[in-house]
Amino acid sequence: MTLLHTDHISTPIGDVFIALEGHQLVFLDFADNLERIEKLLKRRYGTYTLEPKQNPHGVSKRVSNYFDGDLSALEGIEVSTGGTEFQKRVWNSLLEIPRGQTWSYGQLAAHLENPGAVRAVGQTNSLNPVALVLPCHRVVGANGTLTGYAGGLERKKWLLEFERVDSGARVVPLF
Repeated sequence: MTLLHTDHISTPIGDVFIALEGHQLVFLDFADNLERIEKLLKRRYGTYTLEPKQNPHGVSKRVSNYFDGDLSALEGIEVSTGGTEFQKRVWNSLLEIPRGQTWSYGQLAAHLENPGAVRAVGQTNSLNPVALVLPCHRVVGANGTLTGYAGGLERKKWLLEFERVDSGARVVPLF
């Protein structure tokens, strides 16, 4: 049975749940999405134990710093996503989307040199186990519309606006 250290972080757009296996972040999502959290953790680990721990390996503080305006705070967090080789390629490529910008699912598929895999890229993006750190919120529809985000489209919109704001500016919380 796998032991996961967990924490909850309050943010302007809802509480965030994190889980670490050892020193690696294996899960980050909005805490009100409990069904998704349980489903993805069960799919990856089968049986597991959650053990609350304050600020495991400093990740909670880095998430808080991000929401306090240090947009580089999530960079370099060591993650372990599990998944297939294709899924790992998609998730890792999310790191190449510059902060404050978006790519379409088609652009992401083309970046992976697999332009016919738009649907597979979209499906994989929806299963991202470490939101924010692997910024799946930066992927939009072909015409720039906000589509699909496990945390909800209002959060996706907030995150995109937050990352576009010049330093020192504030975005009004939705919740």
